[in-house]
Amino acid sequence: MKIDFSTASFKDFENIPDLDAFKRADYFQTYLDFLKQNGHLNYRILSTTGCGPEMELLVNGKRRKCICLVSNDYLGFTQHPAIKEALIQAISQFGSGAGASPAIGGHFIYHQQLEDRIAHFYKKEDAILYTTGYTANSATLQCLLKKEDIAILDMEVHASVMEGCQLTNVKRFLHNDMDMLEMVLKNAKDHYRTKLVVVDGVYSQNGDIAKLDRITELAHHYGAYLLVDDAHGTGVVGDTGGGVMEKYDLYGKVDIVTGTFSKALGHIGGYVVADKELINFLKFQARQHLFSTTATPATMGILKALDLIDEEPFWREKLWGNIDRLKAGLLSLGLNIGETESAIIPVKIGDIARTLEAGKLLLEAGIYTNPIMYPAVAKKDSRIRLNIMATHTAEQIDKVISAFEVVNDKLALSGPKPL
Repeated sequence: MKIDFSTASFKDFENIPDLDAFKRADYFQTYLDFLKQNGHLNYRILSTTGCGPEMELLVNGKRRKCICLVSNDYLGFTQHPAIKEALIQAISQFGSGAGASPAIGGHFIYHQQLEDRIAHFYKKEDAILYTTGYTANSATLQCLLKKEDIAILDMEVHASVMEGCQLTNVKRFLHNDMDMLEMVLKNAKDHYRTKLVVVDGVYSQNGDIAKLDRITELAHHYGAYLLVDDAHGTGVVGDTGGGVMEKYDLYGKVDIVTGTFSKALGHIGGYVVADKELINFLKFQARQHLFSTTATPATMGILKALDLIDEEPFWREKLWGNIDRLKAGLLSLGLNIGETESAIIPVKIGDIARTLEAGKLLLEAGIYTNPIMYPAVAKKDSRIRLNIMATHTAEQIDKVISAFEVVNDKLALSGPKPL
């Protein structure tokens, strides 16, 4: 089997029938070499500075400063002096690691404080911590849903959700399509033990928001529970940064909320919040939690980040100013940015080849972006994804818009595909 590298994606190399694991890896390396030779390998680029609106990258052996649009550090909290100081103090007091899994000695006071705090943030009874946001979804769903149950998923939920549902029945509905969701719920109503609707609050590729008021109403009407992954909404969406639950005033009506500390809160780790009984069940049944060493004392930096969500709302205001400025500029060029309502702005291009070329040209112009292609999005829906930060300056935003204007002139991003 020969793959056309010019239109290929990483997914094409996942399982090639005639090649064993090592030969498949060799063939994939040939593809990576092809991308690199054409300047299209905009992945795993080495950064020599910390996360921020501008980063120094090592590209083809040369250091260059670029405006960074690849980070989920929406509020710039990875570099906030007060958070850094909280980390230093925590490490000085507790050391560099936790040393054990939570059940056998790795549950410290800072873990308990964070569980209490994140539960309170969402107005829920209790919370459980995981070492990553990905694991918060995959481990929780594997624990809760078995062969007698069903997960009803929006087609654009995160990959961690899909992995978590491998042990159960799955039915997917078209993205934000409430008629199809209702049809699926009707058909599942009397056939499964546990029915769980799973959606993202903010979708990571389109940046749009779940129709959570209607989803909540439908799920509960048909006897299903609802899980919302609000990874990209927390700290960004809502009048006080409370996320999509705050936007729709649905505190207390969403059964399970999952999320991550790696976006607006500027750290690492994941969490699940729900009623106390469910959380206690997960604490002793979710294997990836039970058998993994707990997060380091640097966790205390997250507590400070949660304080700053309330104490320094101007970061969120600055973020939304940057979002509006960039959206207006891109729309003025006739570019397709979909229906984004968040700090994620997709510039939709369509085919893989032009998307990769756009990424190359933007990087050459000093703009570091993510070309996104299948399987992260549909095969004909490749795009450049832009993640905005509160710490971007107006001048940096304007430089991004100017770079897209040049790339658009070269590749006709706003028009039909060139012949």
